[in-house]
Amino acid sequence: MTRQTIDPIVSTDWLAARRAGGGLVIIDVREPHLYAAGHIPGAISMPFSPVSDWATSTDELMMEVPETADLFKVMGDSGIAADSRVVVVTTVDKPPAPPYSLSDATRVAATLIYAGVDNVAVLDGGHPKWEREGRETNGEIPEVVRADYHGTARSEIFVSTEYVKSRIGSAVLLDGRDTHEYFGVAVCPFAGKAGHIPSARSLPAAWMWDADGTYRPIEMLRQMAAGVAGADRGHEIVTYCGVGGYASSLWFVLTQVLGYTNVKIYDGAAEAWAHENEMALFSWTS
Repeated sequence: MTRQTIDPIVSTDWLAARRAGGGLVIIDVREPHLYAAGHIPGAISMPFSPVSDWATSTDELMMEVPETADLFKVMGDSGIAADSRVVVVTTVDKPPAPPYSLSDATRVAATLIYAGVDNVAVLDGGHPKWEREGRETNGEIPEVVRADYHGTARSEIFVSTEYVKSRIGSAVLLDGRDTHEYFGVAVCPFAGKAGHIPSARSLPAAWMWDADGTYRPIEMLRQMAAGVAGADRGHEIVTYCGVGGYASSLWFVLTQVLGYTNVKIYDGAAEAWAHENEMALFSWTS
């Protein structure tokens, strides 16, 4: 989808060698107190939460993509241009906590790509790996050169409930939640109903990471994706989860790492679907 000149998942070695170079923007999406305690030199604090510069929430839905004008303003105020190379840095939740923080990074990355930035990467292992390796951190707030952001939103990335309804039986729907929620053993707190969207297949996003927050080998990711979504990288796929975090993680790996070309994110996710529609308790097979 994008014209990448950097890998979508970059190592700490890569970032250490290039962080001082021109045109590279490092975005730290951790909570402000973590950023203040020490961050990668030059990193800008842009914390992610369901209500933040990166997402909006309403009385009915959490974590929706912001209005384009609002998003473009935030990016310009942060010194991000359409031709910037951007690396997103997050924290890593310690097991047995779910790896939601890792999906924060992919949600921000997907939002940047949606806004028209071609070169977006996430730091493998996040800030904890950088710190474990004894690399430099500081508490200095970098100076940001603000400018008007000019880009074109890729509106096809995020799709609605009505769109998903129209694609059932045609597109592959991938449920990125944990299997106990997919099968209805536990009720997803965001949906309030047991089960999954009819026809959806289960591919838990959490399977993509090791316990230290690093991504599993690309060949393993490729086999996982092909085994559930199929090996046809041009077939339409729609990812979803509870509110849109894990869905972005599936989308990011499928499109940016594995080369799938027709993948969309159901932004409303199970939360929106369950408002007016029923869930299924058993998986569909073609």
